[in-house]
Amino acid sequence: MTLSTPSFQTRTAGCPGCKSPADAGFQLSFAYQPIVDVRDRSIFAHEALVRGPAGEGAASVLDKVDDKNRYWFDQICRRTAIEGAARLGMSELLSINFLPNAIYRPEVCIRATLDAARDFNFPVEQILFEATEGERVGDARWLSEIFTEYQRLGFKTAIDDFGAGYSGLNLLALFQPDYIKIDMELIRNIDQRRASRAIVRGVLRTCEELGITVIAEGVETVAERDVLIDSGVRLMQGWLFAKAAFNSIATVDPLAWPDPSRVLPPRRRASDHLPPS
Repeated sequence: MTLSTPSFQTRTAGCPGCKSPADAGFQLSFAYQPIVDVRDRSIFAHEALVRGPAGEGAASVLDKVDDKNRYWFDQICRRTAIEGAARLGMSELLSINFLPNAIYRPEVCIRATLDAARDFNFPVEQILFEATEGERVGDARWLSEIFTEYQRLGFKTAIDDFGAGYSGLNLLALFQPDYIKIDMELIRNIDQRRASRAIVRGVLRTCEELGITVIAEGVETVAERDVLIDSGVRLMQGWLFAKAAFNSIATVDPLAWPDPSRVLPPRRRASDHLPPS
């Protein structure tokens, strides 16, 4: 599914950016990469990754984004991703990256997304919005306000690339998303890096206490997978399982699944052991 600026212009209204998309020039499609649950060998979600109209790399689209068209780009990405997911008959969560600094007023700017979900009969509760931790790091409170509004409307929320920026813990103190995605640099060669293992275990303990589910992204090797399983991670994403599939749903490599005997049931959160207040 490819969507370009003219076809989308008449379908949006609300904020200044979407009313004046002149010269935006966006033509884009999406590839979808699965997020898997190693516990039961299932696909948990699909992340929508922007591509050019013929499958060109993300840079071919992202290089055109600037301060003047950032809002427009964010909105057209949302609609295109939802339309593609609906066309593919996606029954799992659809994970969409969004730009916090492209949003003027959360309650207004979300209208086009709600319209797209309605137009393509895609359930709102099946949409997960990811925001990169490093995006607009100086305004964690603004991001928490956006997330709060999205959750109120029924969307799932996630902080992407957790550990890559500088505001992660401060952001968690303001707002607890449904998920965090640990940055792939912490995952890379985690089986060989004691410090990375300690940091990831610390993040897991914090998220367990806060009721946040952890996703490990960028998993590329069996050794990385196994260390993460032993640490208590059950949701993973990366080339070990499947690369993103252009305009289609990817098939997970059967050899990527761990032996069932290795995967334990999810641990209870520390808060589950506390007496009721």
